[in-house]
Amino acid sequence: MKISPLPLNGLVLIEPRVFRDARGHFFEGFSEIEFGRVGLPLRFVQDNVSRSCRGTVRGLHFQKPPHAQGKLVFVLEGTVFDVAVDLRKDSPTFGRWHGETLSSDTPRALYIPPGFAHGFCVTSETAVFFYK
Repeated sequence: MKISPLPLNGLVLIEPRVFRDARGHFFEGFSEIEFGRVGLPLRFVQDNVSRSCRGTVRGLHFQKPPHAQGKLVFVLEGTVFDVAVDLRKDSPTFGRWHGETLSSDTPRALYIPPGFAHGFCVTSETAVFFYK
């Protein structure tokens, strides 16, 4: 699993090792050992799944303290353009945004820390989006 910081403080790209064969593929989307090694959260409070059609925009969603949440997001089916916006007023990257294309064809995930707004636009025919 490769875990790389992105230009916004705390935003991280997660690229799991994908094992492919004639049956399909397998990857580990969460590893307590790997996440702990780089200081990512090891506990998430809920899982959510969204299925949407092409052109659907969901977000930008955020939670204010004391209910602010970090999110681990990835696409189970299809492709989305995913966006995170830093809303932390004390952050050096306050007001900046970063976008990544996430796809079930090349599984990658984003960890979006508390204090960020998050949204995505479906760019494939349909997409199933998972976040915790």
